[in-house]
Amino acid sequence: MTGLRYVYAVCRPFELPLQSQLTGIGGAPPGMLHHHGLVAVVSSVPEADFSEEALKAHLEDLDWLAATARAHQGVVDALSTVTTPLPLRLATVFHDDSAVRSMIEAREADFRRILDRLAGRVEWGVKVYLEPEAEPAEDAPATAKPASGRDYLRRRRERSHAQEDKWQRAERFAQSLHEQLVGQAEDARIHAPQNSALSAAPGQNVLNAAYLVPRRRSEEFVELVDRTKDEEPGIRVELTGPWAAYSFTGEESGEES
Repeated sequence: MTGLRYVYAVCRPFELPLQSQLTGIGGAPPGMLHHHGLVAVVSSVPEADFSEEALKAHLEDLDWLAATARAHQGVVDALSTVTTPLPLRLATVFHDDSAVRSMIEAREADFRRILDRLAGRVEWGVKVYLEPEAEPAEDAPATAKPASGRDYLRRRRERSHAQEDKWQRAERFAQSLHEQLVGQAEDARIHAPQNSALSAAPGQNVLNAAYLVPRRRSEEFVELVDRTKDEEPGIRVELTGPWAAYSFTGEESGEES
């Protein structure tokens, strides 16, 4: 292979084949670099796109980032069907195979420890949203105009209190659900709420959490989430997964050279 080496994940050697038509970044099929009993899943990428300066420019290109993230996740998801991968961060690149081997040697103990911990486990994502209020129908009678400034302020206070009550109810629901799910999981991570301006999901994100669950207990976990979906009117619960355990790798930053 030529160009820089893009590393998707590290895993242990596996025997089952990956999907025959699987492609990674730039449409190239991923390869396996074996070293010290571990496997780096890699592909060749052009330096023109993945050098340090090029990546800085690409951070402003949301379409490029989205396409790269989809290709990266596609490889990791395929690995998840045949082994337990430890995903590396998006755009982890090295000059050549020798640099990838050096990275494996430098982080070997951590890789083995994390892979042992993640073996046979998957990540499920759960989000709780406070649904947006329905828009009044076009033929609904118009709300009477406030009779005075005092009346206007009173109505504003009432709307504010009503919204606060809904938010507190959603928070109590989310906290109760989280405590139940933690009981079914081996670990959990609470992420920052999604920005409604950047997300296509309607409503206010109250809970954005990830759960590390043994595969054998995933059915119980999913059933528990499903039972809560219609418990509270005006509150929406979304379940995603199973994924590779992105939130539990400790992969805060990649090694780049």
